[in-house]
Amino acid sequence: MSATRTNPWLETLASSTPDEERSGSEKLVVLGPTTPQSGVSAPSADLCLPQRSRPSTPGIWWLGTHGGAGESTLASVVPGSQSADHAWPITSPSARVMLIARSNLNGLLSAQRAATDWASGSLPGVDLVGLLLVEDSPGRSPRGIRDLERLVGGGVPRVWTLPWVESWRAAPASAQGLSPRVRRSLALLPVFPVA
Repeated sequence: MSATRTNPWLETLASSTPDEERSGSEKLVVLGPTTPQSGVSAPSADLCLPQRSRPSTPGIWWLGTHGGAGESTLASVVPGSQSADHAWPITSPSARVMLIARSNLNGLLSAQRAATDWASGSLPGVDLVGLLLVEDSPGRSPRGIRDLERLVGGGVPRVWTLPWVESWRAAPASAQGLSPRVRRSLALLPVFPVA
């Protein structure tokens, strides 16, 4: 009798409890695979983010899985990090990459495609740190979105949540004047400290 392989994406959703749902500045923590997995097929090329050779390797690359995810904002706030400009950075040595997506349907689906691309093993030299979900509005997300967050989170090593930052809507992003809640959330990330 052969061993049955399980799907970590679905296991995470099934085993999630309400305690794992984000609340306030707490991070949504899901421990998924830390390396690509055999048997995972990459999405079709037209659904994948492009790959781009990069000459440098910052401490962390922010890879927005869709436009408006927040990669350039975070690169301006977190010293030693760099925006990947919506393309997988191919560097030598390997690149530490944090996926970023807004916590809405389109953002989560684009993050899922990027996680599937990584899980397929088609990105040699990419060390995926995890997924940072940037709240797309103040307040609690609908249950369907929270469920999808857990499902997508099961395909990456870890998931963090950055709360809504109202001041970033009308002014350039800056580490100055961040609320204590946002500072605490950024401090949880495995990246360089916020200036």
